[in-house]
Amino acid sequence: MARTFLPLDAFVGSGSGYHLLPFRFLRFDGDRELLVNEVGEYLFAPAGTVAGVVGRKIQFGSPLYSSLKAKQFIYDSSSSPNLDLLATKYRTKHEFLDGGTKLHIFVVTLRCDHSCHYCQVSRQTANRNEYDMSIATADRSLDLMMDTPGTDITLELQGGEATLAFDLVQYIVDHAKRLACDRGKNLSVVLTTNLANIADEQLAYLKQESVKVSTSLDGPAFIHNANRPRPGNNSHELAVQNIERCRQTLGTEQVAALMTTTQLSLAHPKEIIDEYVARSFHSIFLRPISPYGFAVRTRRRTGYEMNAFLKFYKTGLDHILEINRQGYHLVEVYTKILLTKILTPYGTGFVDLQSPAGAGWNVLVYNYDGDVYISDESRMLAEMNDFTFRLGNVHQHSRRDLFGGDAFLEAQQTSCNQSLPGCSDCAFQTYCGSDPIFNHATQGDSFGFRPTSAFCHRNMSVLKHLFRMIAENDPDTMRIFWSWLTDRSVSDLGTELPA
Repeated sequence: MARTFLPLDAFVGSGSGYHLLPFRFLRFDGDRELLVNEVGEYLFAPAGTVAGVVGRKIQFGSPLYSSLKAKQFIYDSSSSPNLDLLATKYRTKHEFLDGGTKLHIFVVTLRCDHSCHYCQVSRQTANRNEYDMSIATADRSLDLMMDTPGTDITLELQGGEATLAFDLVQYIVDHAKRLACDRGKNLSVVLTTNLANIADEQLAYLKQESVKVSTSLDGPAFIHNANRPRPGNNSHELAVQNIERCRQTLGTEQVAALMTTTQLSLAHPKEIIDEYVARSFHSIFLRPISPYGFAVRTRRRTGYEMNAFLKFYKTGLDHILEINRQGYHLVEVYTKILLTKILTPYGTGFVDLQSPAGAGWNVLVYNYDGDVYISDESRMLAEMNDFTFRLGNVHQHSRRDLFGGDAFLEAQQTSCNQSLPGCSDCAFQTYCGSDPIFNHATQGDSFGFRPTSAFCHRNMSVLKHLFRMIAENDPDTMRIFWSWLTDRSVSDLGTELPA
């Protein structure tokens, strides 16, 4: 008796037998819908697709059916391996939860020689040594840092101006390295400094200990000096001069710069970006001003509405893309973070776009006086006598106390955007996060209210802008984006880009 194979239909069933997997959607424009699943895979589809999917009207075997199944918006009787893959992707996206706190910020002093208009803390003059972290506080903070369960940790030393307390910086770095060796930790160290007073012997020490440097560069001299005044009105001159000194001593890759967008900056995105190119930087983070601490008192001079920043960002991004087309590799950092979430299987370590919030879980701040905060922003709230997000004090509390207290638990409970009103059903939920500190500071509660949230407005607008670019699928633009994601120049990429 001859044996024959039955047709495929006999094994996989009909289209009416598929089931839905979690996904969210957005009416992207009049003709298209954007569907996004639980791990950030997306699909542009004709208007009406969502209704068809939910109504079980997608024809089995059609190209749309195959795309929905392959990207795990639906599953049927043959999908078991795909569901295992979906679980793996979900774990990969949430790897930031593994290992506990990775970034530990030590505020070694509040002393500073600058009077930045957007400064978020109450800085102290250079002779006020009582605002330096004590050795006892440094020791106890280091012990708590080493109690974190993960093996890869970063110690960031900041102020005020950390170089004004450089003896303490040396003590902390030396002690941290000994402890890391004893406890099997991989330790990276970053010094945040305005570079105005960096001395040769300090640079030699940073080189010896492989300490990275992070500084501020707000743009050309007329912007930088206005934003960051100091005696002599020469903060820009000192910054660019000492950036080069740091590069010559430490190496180019060991020196990074950040800018802050003030009211003055808004009219000059191209000039700011061109300054970064002129100083041979290959990344720039177009950052809005933060509504905390001293910056609140100067907001009439430095602040602006979010729509003004978004115009600045979009103009700046266009200029950055044009610079890349001309052959210079320049990455916009926030765009890269979002593109990583959209176009790759991976999450990022950027704490502002994590759920639950990275504040506390992925970053802790140890203030000069021993108080511990879930983020630098929550420390800045304390400068306004708002201690909502203070976890405790290094001299009084253990790691268990810090993470078991009301402040930490409230921040976590109010920052899971999978369950927040306005976030849980948002198409961009997977790419976004929640910032309970920002919500508390601007709206009066940690949950926040999405329709009037500047945080939500910014991220929704930027994500829509990026998805429009992705939908247009301009080959040059996509090659630039993939060069950012793969840390390669456009010329090094092959002709074939990932789908």
